[in-house]
Amino acid sequence: MMSYFLELTFSGLSRGSIYALIALGYTMVYGIIQLINFAHGEIYMIGAFVALIVSGVLTIYGFSGPAILILAALLAMVYAGAYGYTLEKIAYRPLRNAPRLSPLISAIGMSLFLQNYVMLAQTADFLPFPALIPEFDFMEPVAHLVGSAEAVIFAVTLLAMILLTLLIKKTRIGKAMRATQQDMTMARLSGINVDRVISSTFIIGSVLAALGGVLVGSYIGQINATIGFTAGIKAFTAAVLGGIGNIPGAVLGAFLLGLTEAYAAGYVASAYEDVFAFALLVLILILRPAGLLGRAVRQKV
Repeated sequence: MMSYFLELTFSGLSRGSIYALIALGYTMVYGIIQLINFAHGEIYMIGAFVALIVSGVLTIYGFSGPAILILAALLAMVYAGAYGYTLEKIAYRPLRNAPRLSPLISAIGMSLFLQNYVMLAQTADFLPFPALIPEFDFMEPVAHLVGSAEAVIFAVTLLAMILLTLLIKKTRIGKAMRATQQDMTMARLSGINVDRVISSTFIIGSVLAALGGVLVGSYIGQINATIGFTAGIKAFTAAVLGGIGNIPGAVLGAFLLGLTEAYAAGYVASAYEDVFAFALLVLILILRPAGLLGRAVRQKV
């Protein structure tokens, strides 16, 4: 019984890891410009497709093992970062001072555009994705509880979160992000290039989402043009659960959502995992409308 519980826990942590990588992009963008980037899930999907294409080319040229995973992930992250930058510059920057509904509609439009663009450029069908994550043996008592793919996903996500934390707290661009989040007008008056900060935020979020797409594709073994919609909804739920705009909250919400789905699938039925996940969201928002780590903002009238 305990071993089954631990197995579900490791499965939930691996799910939560992916949700966290995507949720960070949602919460970082919202924290700075109060925009829900509904096209973010499609960036995750595009990262997975780029990794699939790159891995196929590298296999033809004789690459194998972890080299394919590393190179495919790096190129997917670069490509997705370019998409994130372009998306912000074309779809959101011209609407920076528009009514708040305008960039929201633009985000939904870009989500549909990117999804159908990939369908036309590739296919609407599911495509097999190679198992890029290498297999390795664990020390015995955990060998039968967690697979190597789940361990790699959790470890890579943990490393990405540590690097992101260091970036935000220790680097110049990170300090500029925090200043812009606190007061965009004062940040601009202090000499901070706010447009560059916002573009950098989109790029970083897109890079993390692409990394998640590569890991999930390798873990599940197939991808298609609609995987970004489902993953995006779950990651957005995780960000709201933890407190939208709060980076630690997004991570906490992602792991809580992943564990809830894993326990619901294991102890009830996999068909009801979404029911439990969204029921948890509703319950927490009733008790804490700003999310677990979010703080209610008082608006002056």
